[in-house]
Amino acid sequence: MFGIPVSDLLPLVVALLAAGLLTGLLAGMFGVGGGAVIVPVLYQIFGLLNVPESVRMHLCVGTSLAIIIPTSIQSFRTHYGKGKVLMDVLRLWAVPVVLSVMAGGVIAAYAPALVLKLVFVAVAGSNAIKLLSGRDDWRIAPDLPGPVGMRAYGVLIGLASSLMGIGGGAISNMILALHGKAIHNAVATSSGLGVLISIPGALAYIWAGWPHLAELPPLSLGFVSILGFALIAPTSTFVAPYGARLAHSMPKRRLEIAFGVFLLLVSLRFLYGLVA
Repeated sequence: MFGIPVSDLLPLVVALLAAGLLTGLLAGMFGVGGGAVIVPVLYQIFGLLNVPESVRMHLCVGTSLAIIIPTSIQSFRTHYGKGKVLMDVLRLWAVPVVLSVMAGGVIAAYAPALVLKLVFVAVAGSNAIKLLSGRDDWRIAPDLPGPVGMRAYGVLIGLASSLMGIGGGAISNMILALHGKAIHNAVATSSGLGVLISIPGALAYIWAGWPHLAELPPLSLGFVSILGFALIAPTSTFVAPYGARLAHSMPKRRLEIAFGVFLLLVSLRFLYGLVA
């Protein structure tokens, strides 16, 4: 199956299920869709499946966006129930985020894998530095900008997220924090972005990958792996509410450190992949 001996399938399934558990926990805790975990894990797994390098990163990103759909919905429902979601922010971001996500999917169809990896390192690394510094006085402004500025942020979030295969939390958390919003509000609001990003993003990658079906493994729907989705999505969705509850029980600084360490490890992982 997919060029892998039957004896190797069990470890593969276990790895995917474990990735689903970790993804769900992180999605709930940090308001992220878990793509920063899913993408590097799938990159290694698809390497075992002998997926060509020219389409492997794209398949990882598209599959990640599809997996994020149920995880983000579950995470958002939990955070919304806690009353921490900034709904006025989500309303301003909705249209520019969705449109830029779809545009990002089209760009990714023609971009080399190097571009997708560089976006990962730049966004995750800058977030890690901000969070681990512990400097609450780092501010762009004491409050969020007006509608024009907010929509510009929405375009940035949607475009970068679609190229990374993430739910947007890593970017929106930093933007909200730099404008004086509390980490718990930032995390909760970011969970809603995952819903706005993952659905159009997955559809865009299905469309973009359709001409490449001959290069992709069986059970691929464009740049989305049905196998990866079927194994990771249910487990991550189940665990996401527990991560969200854990986030609301943690002190602010501990949550910032945990998120910063996580993003730093992701940055180093992809940086190593670029130079290795």
